[in-house]
Amino acid sequence: MTKADFINAVHDATGAASKKDTAASVQAVFDALSGAIQAGGRFGTFKVKERASRQGRNPKTGTAIEIAASKTVGFKPSANFKDAL
Repeated sequence: MTKADFINAVHDATGAASKKDTAASVQAVFDALSGAIQAGGRFGTFKVKERASRQGRNPKTGTAIEIAASKTVGFKPSANFKDAL
């Protein structure tokens, strides 16, 4: 689902006055999530995960390369959400 698809789904579900207002609301939610995660805290079950550096291979040449350590966002769905799937 793209951001535009998400905005359309929220707009259809809420019956907001305009898609521009819906897009602003969706962006505000994304900004709040991003800010909470960047601050090192948690928002629901979103959290920052650390990836250790590791060895990888260049698929074209087969040579070994070092993949640097990085951070990523993790999400753990609730039991109710899992059951709905």
